[in-house]
Amino acid sequence: MQRRSLLGAGLGGLAAGAVTAPRPARAEAMPGVSATEIRFGGTTALSGPVSALGVQCRAVEGVCRMANAQGGIAGRELTYILYDDGFSPPKTLEQVRRLVEQDRVAFLFNMLGTAPNNAVVRYVNQRKVPHLFLSVNGDKWGDYEAHPWTMGFAPSARTEAQVFARHALAQKPDARFALLYQNDDFGRDYITGLRDVLGADYDSRVRAASYEVTDPTVDSQLIALQGADVLVSGVTAKFAAMAIRRLHELGARMTHYIPSGASSVAGVIQPAGAERAVGTITSAYLKDPNDPAWAGDAGMDGFRAFMAQYLPDADIGDIYYTYGYTVGLALLQILRQCEGEFTRERIMREAANLRGLALPTLLPGILVDTGPKDYRPLQQLQLVRWDGRMWVRFGEVIDGAKA
Repeated sequence: MQRRSLLGAGLGGLAAGAVTAPRPARAEAMPGVSATEIRFGGTTALSGPVSALGVQCRAVEGVCRMANAQGGIAGRELTYILYDDGFSPPKTLEQVRRLVEQDRVAFLFNMLGTAPNNAVVRYVNQRKVPHLFLSVNGDKWGDYEAHPWTMGFAPSARTEAQVFARHALAQKPDARFALLYQNDDFGRDYITGLRDVLGADYDSRVRAASYEVTDPTVDSQLIALQGADVLVSGVTAKFAAMAIRRLHELGARMTHYIPSGASSVAGVIQPAGAERAVGTITSAYLKDPNDPAWAGDAGMDGFRAFMAQYLPDADIGDIYYTYGYTVGLALLQILRQCEGEFTRERIMREAANLRGLALPTLLPGILVDTGPKDYRPLQQLQLVRWDGRMWVRFGEVIDGAKA
């Protein structure tokens, strides 16, 4: 399956200042940019084992349509080219080369998955193509020295694991930990995060088991991990649903922590069974569209209006759409800050110049913040617990950068 989307976009719902006329530049210095267009693209999993996450790009498409209807940025429309890579790294590299060398996109955006992005990070950095706001949670994507043209978006898995461990120890200082993790950089960040907190006690207090993204189940791993007080699951959506369901069947009484990226009600909790997930803990940085606390919230009212107009057939309760909308608005802010100069260098510079950006779907107190030596846009989060109907926030917003 392959999909190509061509959409126009503009400023959307962000505050707009005066935009200067574009500076003249040689055509080869501005690939993907003309007097009427800014062309960008990416790959995602519209098929394959993690296709549930591909809906994020549908929301980005919707942001493009919304913004385009409002006149564009600096007189230009965005053209968004999206290809399905099926979560297959060789396919990702093939499609990214097509985007860069044939479609001549200005930048790559919101590409899904640790292994797919690993497959292309060296290539895009050699070509000096901005590789922005990846839909991954790996701590490595904030390493501005190793790959200066690449930037993640969400709080890293390492930070999340640190927060989970600290919370678990606050409840039970002698807690024994089990760790289920995906056998890649994403999953191994949970090992690192637990080691950060447990230090020399890690080996004596943690029993770990890995799985491959192609594994049909994680039943054997969960059986082997029985007996711990705490289970940290460094997993993607499909495997989070499996783990919740199997733990319930086993009658396990472990406190279960899952990644924020695997906490979708529609994509994880409902397939697992809402009653089976009671007590599960995750972290959040987005407002949950299912939480009645946001019924009268202006930011979420704007999101609901956006969904009704631009994605009327989508499940508004699926937080992956909220994520796509949020990251899309952050992109529009970057392009606005370019002030009409859309070279790859300027786009990357402005991506690393988001100072205290408040977006309407982020939890109160959580801001997007980047700098030339800070490629981690979001480092704040709050813990939430599933109560059988919804995720319920508790405790304070935690700044992982200061943890």
